[in-house]
Amino acid sequence: MAEWNPSLYSRFEDERTRPARDLLARCRLDAPEGGRGLRIADLGCGPGNSTELLFQRFPDAEITGFDTSEAMLDTARRRLPTCRFERADIGAFEPAAPFDLLYANASLQWVLGHDRLIPRLFAHVAPGGLLAAQIPDNLAEPAQIAMRDIAAEPDFAGFLSGMSEAREDVAARGSYYDWLVPQASEVDVWTTIYEHPMESAAAITNWFRSTGLKPFIDPLDEDARARFLQRYTEEMERRYEARADGQRLLAFPRLFFVARRR
Repeated sequence: MAEWNPSLYSRFEDERTRPARDLLARCRLDAPEGGRGLRIADLGCGPGNSTELLFQRFPDAEITGFDTSEAMLDTARRRLPTCRFERADIGAFEPAAPFDLLYANASLQWVLGHDRLIPRLFAHVAPGGLLAAQIPDNLAEPAQIAMRDIAAEPDFAGFLSGMSEAREDVAARGSYYDWLVPQASEVDVWTTIYEHPMESAAAITNWFRSTGLKPFIDPLDEDARARFLQRYTEEMERRYEARADGQRLLAFPRLFFVARRR
């Protein structure tokens, strides 16, 4: 995909940060024994909105944000100059030392094979530490289905044949529990469905332009991209009815887990 756009991503920052706050609220973490400070990693830190929450909660910790996008990392560095930010791929994450908190807000969905990924990430958590993640579970929602439907239309199929978000369906909550519990002293798994009021169908398009729509519009030239986005907005108009106040409710299911390493 093309480079991520921090300003476009941040357009709905409050809505995107709300699940990060909910995840962090479940992270109970004490200082390690021996006087060492907490080591925290924000996996897929984006423009630093989730890292900022971690810094506010744990101001004395050593916090490092990791992302594959240099544009996102540059934005995060300007936002939080006292934190460290490094380029890293979650799918190949191999830190030199374990972390007391591995925190991943809306990033693990871009990595395939969670049955292997989750235990491997958990192995990089120090004893007594936490692996905490929030994973969008919205592939069956109308906004996601419309992307695939439009990509298959004659106007776009020649450019986007077989295109998808390179995501797999999120597993059942019980599967995440099973992958974590062999090395955990406690595992908390839950799902929340957020209902985001959006002022228009175009606002839904703008929400996804910086995330889910990227794999579909990045390969297109400027004219085809504009046509795709127009078709998508038309579908959002049709698939999300106006509520009593004229806004559209964008349902967004998300799976959460917090596991403590033995």
